[in-house]
Amino acid sequence: MKKLPLSVPALAGLALLAACGSDVTQATPDAATGSTPSTVTIENCGEERTYPVGPTAVVGMAPAQTELVVRLGAVDALAGQAQTAMAPLPDDVATEVADVPVVSEDTPPAREDLLAVGPDLVLSPTGYEFTAEQGFASLEQLDRAGAAAYVATGGCLERRMTGTVDDLLVDLDNLGAVLDREAEAAELAEQAEAELAAVDEAVEGLEQPRVAQLYVEGDTISAIGAGIEPDMVARAGGESVYSPDEDAFADFFAATVNPEDVASRDPEVIVFAVADEAAAEEVEATLRRTFPDVPAVRDDRLVAVDQADTFPGSLGNVRLVRQMAEAFHPDAF
Repeated sequence: MKKLPLSVPALAGLALLAACGSDVTQATPDAATGSTPSTVTIENCGEERTYPVGPTAVVGMAPAQTELVVRLGAVDALAGQAQTAMAPLPDDVATEVADVPVVSEDTPPAREDLLAVGPDLVLSPTGYEFTAEQGFASLEQLDRAGAAAYVATGGCLERRMTGTVDDLLVDLDNLGAVLDREAEAAELAEQAEAELAAVDEAVEGLEQPRVAQLYVEGDTISAIGAGIEPDMVARAGGESVYSPDEDAFADFFAATVNPEDVASRDPEVIVFAVADEAAAEEVEATLRRTFPDVPAVRDDRLVAVDQADTFPGSLGNVRLVRQMAEAFHPDAF
């Protein structure tokens, strides 16, 4: 198997922990108004960073982060939304952000486009969105422009290989403090925990199907072997046929594979991530053509999932656990 480079656009957004407790402090009084704004210090991606409490110009660098801001009740603080073509927002969220400027569609925004909206907080699913070599604003450039950046807990480089669904709960706690929406964050966390507990109870003791998580683009097939994705499969009551212990996933959570390798794993279910229904139909056709004798194809157990729901820091992580569990164990729900 061949390891995928970090620069592969289709998976870079899926790639790239740390956020553990927070400490609210008081900043220096503003010379013009005399008021003293609050700040909160949080460990993010291994570094302590200071954020303004209640920012007024937030940019969501992916639909998942934009949705989080809306669900936390801070839609009025949104100054921009990025990578909007990655996946459609839920209908109710899309209505809320209809007037929020789009700063990019297919890729992270160029440095100039992001800075043009004057953000004071930028929320990202991964560290890739801050790669200066790609023409994006780096963390240092954002800092000089007066903007703080927060990377989803499971999207930090050092965490991406070992992320879990529960990382979302850390993000909710941290963003609740930063956005000054702690009550809303606690409610969302409670809902997520309840949903995960319900799935845990439903699949407990059931036989785990063998599951291959694939990403298909044209004739290229990539297997997902590490990170949050296998954890979602496990939480849904499945057993991943690709393991983070394999050499192919030593440095990156995905690797290109040949059809023979997938077939040799004999998966009973194939989960594949797509951006829309048209892509789902295309990938399903490819899988049926390529793996006619694999149990997952033979038994019609191909599960298309929303690509955006696989990204770190997404409420969709919980939705996806439920969707997978219902597909793995339809009689349990």
